[in-house]
Amino acid sequence: MQSLWMLVASFLFSIMGVGVKLASEFYSTSEIVTYRGIMGMLMIWGLIRWQGGTLHTRMAGHHLWRGTVGVTALWLWFYAIGRLPLAMAVTLNYMSPIWIAGILLLSAWWKKQQQMDWRLIIAILMGFVGVVLLLRPSIHADQLIGGLIALISGMLAALAYLQVRQMGLMGEPEYRVVFYFSMTCAVAGLIGTSLFPPTTIDTSVQWHAHSGKGAVLLLVIGLTATSAQMAMTRAYRLGNTLLTANLQYFGIVFSSAWDVLIWKDTLAWLSWVGIAVILLSGLAATFYNARNNQPALDSDPITTE
Repeated sequence: MQSLWMLVASFLFSIMGVGVKLASEFYSTSEIVTYRGIMGMLMIWGLIRWQGGTLHTRMAGHHLWRGTVGVTALWLWFYAIGRLPLAMAVTLNYMSPIWIAGILLLSAWWKKQQQMDWRLIIAILMGFVGVVLLLRPSIHADQLIGGLIALISGMLAALAYLQVRQMGLMGEPEYRVVFYFSMTCAVAGLIGTSLFPPTTIDTSVQWHAHSGKGAVLLLVIGLTATSAQMAMTRAYRLGNTLLTANLQYFGIVFSSAWDVLIWKDTLAWLSWVGIAVILLSGLAATFYNARNNQPALDSDPITTE
C-alpha cells in the first residue's frame, strides 16, 4: 500500500528533527534551512545523473506555490518552537491532517460529491486525541500569538501536502518535486541569513564556522530530510490522502522514542496511552482503506480540480 511510505517519511523526519535540535547549538535556523536545501539539491542531482531523468518541468507555477507555502510553514514551525513549549508547538503543528480532512470535506461539499470516507476522518481525529494525550499541552494568555502561528503552520503544511498530491497526479515525479522544494529552501535560507544574522553581538558575523560535529549533523539533516521528502511525496501521490495524513501521527511516536533514548526523558502513563491511540488509529485507517477497494484518485475530491 503506497500510503505506508508515510511511515518511512515519518521515521526519517524524526531523525532529521534530532539532527536539527543538536545542530541548533552550532547554526542558526536560517543556516540549517539553507544547508538542508543545498544537500537536497545535490542528492537529487546525483540521483538524476545515476538513474536518468530531467529537471525540465511544465509546472513552474505549481512548484513556486508548493515551495513558498512549504518553506513558510517550515519557518513558522521553527518560530513557534522558539515561542512555545515544545509539546504545545508539536501538537498544534500536527493538526495538519485535520486541516487536510477539513479541506477535502469542504471540497466534497462544494462539488456535491459523496466520496469521503467518514471512518478515515474519525481515525484522524483519534490520532489527534492520541497526540494530545501524549504531549498534554496547555496554553496561557501570553502564548496566544505563538499558538496561532503554530496553527497557521499546520494549515500551510496541509495545503503544501495537497499540492504535492495534485502535482503527482498530474504526472510530476517525486524527485522533481523534492528538488524544487529544496531549491526554495536554499534560497529562502540564504535570504534569511542575510537579513537576520544569527548573532546580536556581532552583526557582521552571518555564517558560523563548521566543526566536525556540526558538519556531520548537517549531512544527516540533508540526507534524512531529502529521503523523507521523497517518501512523503510518493505517499501523497500514490496513496489515499486521508490515510497518508493519518500515518503522519506516527512521527510523534518516533520522536518520543528518540527523546527517551537520547535525552533520557521518561513518559507518563498517559503518554503511553496516547501512543497506543495513535497506533490504533493508524491501524484502523489502514483497515478501512483496504476494505474500501477504491483507487485513491476516486476518493479525493481535490484531485478533480
